[in-house]
Amino acid sequence: MSSTLAKTLTEKRQNIWNESMGLLDAAAKENRDLTAEEQEKYDRMSSDLSELRQRIDQIAETERNNAAIEVALRNLAPSAEERSGGDPAAAQEAAIRSFFAGEVRSVEIDRAPGESFRDLTSAVAGATLVPKTFYGQLVERLIAGSGILAAGATVLETGTGEPMEMPVVTSGVTSALVPEGTAIPKSDPVFGKRTLGAFKYGNLVQASIELVNDSKVDLTSWLADECGRSAGATLGADLINGDGVNKPAGLIGSVTAGVTGTAATPKADELIDLFYSVTAPYRASRQAAWLMKDSVMGSVRKLKSTDGQYLWQPALTADAPDILLSKPVHTDPFMPTTAAGAKSVLFGDMSRYTVRLAGGVRFERSDEYAFGNDLVTFRCLVRGDGLLVDQSGAIKAFVGA
Repeated sequence: MSSTLAKTLTEKRQNIWNESMGLLDAAAKENRDLTAEEQEKYDRMSSDLSELRQRIDQIAETERNNAAIEVALRNLAPSAEERSGGDPAAAQEAAIRSFFAGEVRSVEIDRAPGESFRDLTSAVAGATLVPKTFYGQLVERLIAGSGILAAGATVLETGTGEPMEMPVVTSGVTSALVPEGTAIPKSDPVFGKRTLGAFKYGNLVQASIELVNDSKVDLTSWLADECGRSAGATLGADLINGDGVNKPAGLIGSVTAGVTGTAATPKADELIDLFYSVTAPYRASRQAAWLMKDSVMGSVRKLKSTDGQYLWQPALTADAPDILLSKPVHTDPFMPTTAAGAKSVLFGDMSRYTVRLAGGVRFERSDEYAFGNDLVTFRCLVRGDGLLVDQSGAIKAFVGA
């Protein structure tokens, strides 16, 4: 049912795209700008395109969540052999159930196998990893709440939060034409050293005792969604705009200009120039992507190349991203809007931005905090930092004039 709805919405989105492009093409044939009425209609269709994209993504996410819940339901009923044999996985599941029943105040959940994160934590001998449950869902929501994380930033998980020194490439190796018999010029890459810390982000979620007692399994997914999105949004804002003073060093302050536009809003040729301002290895990387604000996307959708083809192409399936110049487009609400001096569009190898998550995700429960209102309080804490480790031009920006 969900997949059918996603297909229907995708087709509807394609139809709106075709209609909006027809509007632009008609004005172009008459060599004029959109009228006020046409501009209002185009803006409305552009907004519909963004909203439909969000709904399609939500449907896909819900399907993944349902699959995870089914696994969790099966795991919540360990077999007689597991109960009698003292299986560590069964002990983990029992600990989770005890946490939501209020029998224990905190629970430590092993990271799910298969997560595509670079893990710096030493494995504990004999530790058993369970299928993706609460912690796995939290990391997914954390990524969903941040455009740069969704775009493919490298995520490092460390067991503790002590300062971690990271080498930063500020200039690469250069080569020169060497005449016969002459000395080869020396060229060394220039490295800097930056520190990744562990800034703390947190939130409190309160639930009625009735909800906790009557809906134990569903509460897991609900809490993962609410807490993960909130933490992801707060951390995500700093990963984009943080100045590095008592917060992460965000992307905007770390990237250099690839193109300075002739106006605040980018033109087609300027985005093509931005694309080629990133050197070929980064441009060809599987993690190469665009990052911009939704409102900026509305302007980019209008742009054509010199042969009359639109640079932006909508996704044809629910699982595929929108495409700009052959590379996926990601949006982040914290990216700057178009303005003079604003870095409103980024392009490059997003894996060169490193996000550190220290100590996993902590969840603790208190029955006393809101005792007078008969509420159970859950506390979510995550510690993280961010840094562009390759500052030699892996990611470039369009800067408005």
